Amino acid sequence: MRLNVFLFGGLVTLIAAFALLKQVFVIVDEREQVIITQFGEYIRTIQKPGLAAKVPFLQTSIRFDRRILASDAPQAEYLSQDKKRLVADPVTRWRIADPLKFFKTVRDESGARARLDDLVFSELRREVASHTFATVIGANREIIMDAVAKSAREKAVEFGIEVVDVRIKRADLPKEVQQSVFARMQAEREREAKRYRSEGEEEANKLRSQTDKERTIVLAEAEQTAQVQRGEGDATATRIYAEAYGKDPEFYRFVRSLQSYELFLGQRSTLLLSADSPLFRYLAGPGPEGDKTAPGASLIPSAKVPVSREW
Repeated sequence: MRLNVFLFGGLVTLIAAFALLKQVFVIVDEREQVIITQFGEYIRTIQKPGLAAKVPFLQTSIRFDRRILASDAPQAEYLSQDKKRLVADPVTRWRIADPLKFFKTVRDESGARARLDDLVFSELRREVASHTFATVIGANREIIMDAVAKSAREKAVEFGIEVVDVRIKRADLPKEVQQSVFARMQAEREREAKRYRSEGEEEANKLRSQTDKERTIVLAEAEQTAQVQRGEGDATATRIYAEAYGKDPEFYRFVRSLQSYELFLGQRSTLLLSADSPLFRYLAGPGPEGDKTAPGASLIPSAKVPVSREW
């Protein structure tokens, strides 16, 4: 019985000692910073991590985060210099630089976010109003946001807050004007496409006309060359025929007659001719009869003679 009482008393003493130690010492994490107050009056600030002492039951420790925090403001409309509406949702990265001033002005993180959202909204509205819509959504957005962050940083000092950066997650047009803007953009793109097509068609016509011109020139030159070559060939053939005829007129007539036979006589051909036809001169064989044939009998016919023909 005495042992149980002793154990119970030791346990109570241990719990009381632990509670007393918790009231006497403050454990400061490396992610935190602490201010000590006594009956609501500021005593000191602890920013170094480790173990710190305070008066138990009289002094109170209030902890604040020392890391970089983020405040995501809701979407809001802004009016640009050229009177165009813009919907944007800025994000602010900040941290508590002065815990005492922070505690006196905004009390906690929720109050700080509300103040920062109002401050950033005001500064962003002022900057957007001094720039055109194309500038805000274009490549100069970073310069504009740096100016907003600088102005917000200067004004946030009075709340014990250090503004690290301000950025826009998304910048867009209001829903009620998006369709009209998209329709205008589509019309502009179609106009550009038509211009490019007309320029391309014009260039194509130029190329086609130039190609047709070159083709006509090439064909004309080729036809001229062909005519010259045909004339030279005919002249050469005429000269050869004249030389052949001059050497042996009878043999020339005989060869030309054979060529005539070859033109209108085929296999299994039948001819009905009169007895005094000049064709009999060489079909009947060479002889003195050939001298009596008319001079024009050996000329080449101008067209093929039908296979069967009655004279």
